[in-house]
Amino acid sequence: MFNLLVQLPIWQSNKIDWDTMTPALLQAISETLYMVSITLAIGGVCGLILGCVLWCTRKGSLFSNPPIYRVLEFVVNLIRPVPFIIFLSAVQPATIAVVGTSLGTNAAIFPMAIFCTMATSRIVEQSLINVDYGVIEASFAVGASRIRTLFEVVIPEVLPPLILGYAFIFIGIMDMSAMAGTIGGGGLGDFAIQYGYNKFNPVITWISVVIILIIVQCVQQLANFISRKLLSRN
Repeated sequence: MFNLLVQLPIWQSNKIDWDTMTPALLQAISETLYMVSITLAIGGVCGLILGCVLWCTRKGSLFSNPPIYRVLEFVVNLIRPVPFIIFLSAVQPATIAVVGTSLGTNAAIFPMAIFCTMATSRIVEQSLINVDYGVIEASFAVGASRIRTLFEVVIPEVLPPLILGYAFIFIGIMDMSAMAGTIGGGGLGDFAIQYGYNKFNPVITWISVVIILIIVQCVQQLANFISRKLLSRN
């Protein structure tokens, strides 16, 4: 199938050296998957923790503490509205201090993980808010502690929407990984800019777009499947 596509006139008219381009494309795909997976692992876990703390410290929640909630909410609201491309530049000194450089794939992961944490925390908090308080009261009625209620009742209750929320976060991380290409972060974004945009070759750009769409669709369908399975068990 791939060989047939290569033989189409649109590919040949742009004079693409596939012997050189194929290894570069495969490397770009691996770099994107590496950035996205590490970012999702770090930001997803940290965001889950931060989101739970935000929900727990809300007024009237399990560990109600409005001062702590307001501080955490301020930090999240301070970072989330900043466009990621600007955030990359703003945290450059911190990136250099932590990673040792502001260029490359590992350097891109640092700001991506921070941004992912803040976005995930809001999705987790909003999911937890929708839990019926009657479920929590029922847990207390059978003698469960607040910690046990959180981990054994509240979080399992919102797993289906959380799975879909993490799929949404995954799409956002893919978007960030593409923008990371502007600082030499590697991946499909860097590949599209270097070989497509800078060399006026739209075919290369569209190859990157199609691959990103395929990855996103696969993850979204997987999340939908898992979410449906969890809902069917309830």
